[in-house]
Amino acid sequence: MLRARDAMDRAYAQPLDVAALARIAHVSQAHFARTFRATFGETPHRYLQRRRVERAMFLLRETDHSVTDICFEVGFGSPGTFSRTFRDIVGRSPRTYRKEAAAANVPTCFTMAWTRPSA
Repeated sequence: MLRARDAMDRAYAQPLDVAALARIAHVSQAHFARTFRATFGETPHRYLQRRRVERAMFLLRETDHSVTDICFEVGFGSPGTFSRTFRDIVGRSPRTYRKEAAAANVPTCFTMAWTRPSA
């Protein structure tokens, strides 16, 4: 399970499916989905979405890239899905988040811990 999670962390912007992740973990797809959820408390799909949103949060805070560019850069296929998922996880839209998250003069590790979305 750790190998599959590490693969998601490394290649979050790439298209990943349960079949590929199950092969990495050397288990069947059904066993992978059940075990991943039992181990990490969320489905593989939701973990990957959250990982992508975490990266998008960083890019929204630290760059001036458009929301659409960030959407595709972190691996989402459409701006609508990105905005809906971002709002579900963070509680506000990407544009609102960007307005409210002015880069403070604190270390990045503190900002990341403070703004990490909950599962």
